Amino acid sequence: MPIPEFVQDLRSKIGHDPLWLPGAAAVVYDDDGRVLLGRRADTGQWTLITGMIEPGEEPAPAIVREVEEETGVSVEVEHLVSVDVVGPVIFPNSDVCRFLSLVFRCRYLSGEARVNDDESMDVRWFSLDDLPELNPLHRKHAENARYSTGVPDFVR
Repeated sequence: MPIPEFVQDLRSKIGHDPLWLPGAAAVVYDDDGRVLLGRRADTGQWTLITGMIEPGEEPAPAIVREVEEETGVSVEVEHLVSVDVVGPVIFPNSDVCRFLSLVFRCRYLSGEARVNDDESMDVRWFSLDDLPELNPLHRKHAENARYSTGVPDFVR
């Protein structure tokens, strides 16, 4: 996994100490009601498509960029599904992070789902009835986003 340059710069100053980083996740649905998942190259786990928001980048365009970079799929953000704190995450190199994760429901526009970078070992569409093993939070987001009204639970 390439470490973003801004994180490398921070790490050169603070070492492995905990970092608070903004991230985004996409619950991408196609017209058949299937959700797009990626199998991470570093852990082998199936996950929603996720990524870090670069300094100065708006969250919705960031997740559109991440989905295209990782899967070759073009999407449109429909609405915010959830805001979560994830972590602490301890990486193999001992870096520690907590992520403020903004989860967006996205609509498939075009493209053939494929492994499009070195962050994934597989990319596929899954029906909700046939999801692979996912961490509980990602499963919850996939299920909730399918019928989401566009107003996150924390706002209601």
